[in-house]
Amino acid sequence: MNPKRPTCPACLRPLATCICRWIAPTPSRAGVLLLQHPLEAHNAKNSARLLHLSLPGSMLAVGESFADEALQALLAGPRRPVLLYPDTPGDASLGIVPPPPFDPAWAGDPAELLLVVLDATWRKSRKMLYLNPALQALPRLALRDVPPSHYRIRKAHAPGQLSTLEATVHALAQLENDEARYAPLLDAFDGFVGQQLALAARA
Repeated sequence: MNPKRPTCPACLRPLATCICRWIAPTPSRAGVLLLQHPLEAHNAKNSARLLHLSLPGSMLAVGESFADEALQALLAGPRRPVLLYPDTPGDASLGIVPPPPFDPAWAGDPAELLLVVLDATWRKSRKMLYLNPALQALPRLALRDVPPSHYRIRKAHAPGQLSTLEATVHALAQLENDEARYAPLLDAFDGFVGQQLALAARA
């Protein structure tokens, strides 16, 4: 990001490309912690900042390998942390320990959960998981029956891949059994995607 260009203090983007018009305040019952890879922090196509600004009380921390005490402090609290991540083959070959099981009964009260989300490309998210044993120790929540992504500004490398915003929203709706709550945020995401496409067309 060019330091000489004035930036929006909220979305941290140049004023000419500010995305604050798409902020859709949407309280969630579950807590949300976004762990953002540094390469995503100033990527214009990244949706995590919009998500963070739209989810009151959510936390966003930037890093690839977090100091154990810092990560534990983020995970600590009254909520039970659950990692939004699929159970994938090949974890053992990478030195990633199997996660403890996710107890469906925990979703009985989503307010007791902290949804931990890795904001990174698939390859970088795997590295983040490998570098942070505290994340490996968390039970995982996998998405089910997700609709096609609206994230037309980035190419998906496998079926079912979603933007960070979409994946988090669908996970919260799955945990809370409440899709209607998050419809305005998905509508706002469509506007965000349209803005990025328009900017790219003018570039």
